[in-house]
Amino acid sequence: MLSAKRFAAVGLCAAGLLAQGHGTPAHAAGTHDTDAAFFDAVAGTWTGPGRIVAGKYKGTRFTCSLDGDTLADGRTGIAMGGKCRVGLFDQDMKAVIIHGSNGYEGQFMGGGGDDGLDVISGRVEPEKVVVGINRRDLYGAMVASLKGPDTLNVTVSVKVGQQMVPVIGMTLKRIGASPALANR
Repeated sequence: MLSAKRFAAVGLCAAGLLAQGHGTPAHAAGTHDTDAAFFDAVAGTWTGPGRIVAGKYKGTRFTCSLDGDTLADGRTGIAMGGKCRVGLFDQDMKAVIIHGSNGYEGQFMGGGGDDGLDVISGRVEPEKVVVGINRRDLYGAMVASLKGPDTLNVTVSVKVGQQMVPVIGMTLKRIGASPALANR
């Protein structure tokens, strides 16, 4: 099973990308432009602190530096990579979220078949993305909300019983311009 420490590391990667619902249905046709605009807006270089707010590692603070870019093949989504640091230790981060024919899908840290998480659903609003995440019988969600062009608040939650419990919170600041914002 995914340890709390490893889940936290994987969750940090998820947090760097972009959730409030588990099993959110694919969105209706016509929202593709909104989705693409959101991913364009979050492309760039981000850094900032976070904290584990529940579980065995509650109170652990970390800092992440992440680079994200829209997908080069023209599909709607984002790929992100970088590092998160806890004390003297770095954890490489890698994730991708893609809008496919059945809605949103993707992987964090190699996906649920490896040591990571699978993206199983998603929904994009003008200033927020919500993705459902899964690993075996562990379900959760990540919400990433833009608070202006240079601040991204992220919460990763896990499902405990019938409730979603926040476990990771972070605030990222843009340190490298998004190509989409630079052209506006």
